[in-house]
Amino acid sequence: MTAPALVVLAHGSRDPRSAATVHSLVACLREMRDDLRIEASFLDHCPPTPYQVIGKLAAEGVEEVVVLPLLLSTAFHARTDIPAVIDEARSRFPDLRIIASDVLGYDDTLLDVLDRRMRAELKDGRVRELDALVLACAGSSDAQANAAVTRLARLWGQRHKLPVTAAFTTAATPSPAEAVLQWRLEGRRHVAVGSFFLAPGVLPDRAEETSRKAGAVAVSRPLGVSAEVARLVLLRYGVAGLDLLTLAPAPRPTLLRPELVRTA
Repeated sequence: MTAPALVVLAHGSRDPRSAATVHSLVACLREMRDDLRIEASFLDHCPPTPYQVIGKLAAEGVEEVVVLPLLLSTAFHARTDIPAVIDEARSRFPDLRIIASDVLGYDDTLLDVLDRRMRAELKDGRVRELDALVLACAGSSDAQANAAVTRLARLWGQRHKLPVTAAFTTAATPSPAEAVLQWRLEGRRHVAVGSFFLAPGVLPDRAEETSRKAGAVAVSRPLGVSAEVARLVLLRYGVAGLDLLTLAPAPRPTLLRPELVRTA
């Protein structure tokens, strides 16, 4: 059997650095799994759309597709936009078997990437001391999604034996700048902000600018392309590929023509 094609579906941004990161990740994935057909697509702001990519795959004879939402949160886009994309794709390409994987999520393994980004920032800034951390993420009106960020922040703080605050750039409080200011009001002068975003863009830029103005001594770069992110993508793909088997039509029994049935 040929493995299903993998269509990475990112949110998309007007910032070209975001799309460049996604395409770099796809290139990394292709190096890790040269047996797979892997393509990038975007929900908004930049081409190609998932329908363009899936249509191209269908025209080339691909029969099965796993769409992987390149998202950290299980909030609105994961619960509304992704199912709508899958429904529309199945309607447009009825001969294809299409399934969406789980989002990447706030997985603990990504803290390894965050730590590397933070160490690089601390080294560049010659920062030798920290007494508090802020984990900056995109916020949501979904309380469960925000709770996942809070859990991850707690794990990050436990790693380094430092107090930590989960902060949100949109839809929830505190903001990264507010979190930094609160730590400083409590007497903690060496506060670092971890940028827990997959790619550069408006939100991570806002988090960095406002956090530095609030007094942060360091703000790490977004997670970007890494082996950990790529392995997590492939893990989600593998689970969805198994689920795809349940969508496959049952094989039709082969019926013998009466004249070919021999009696003893």
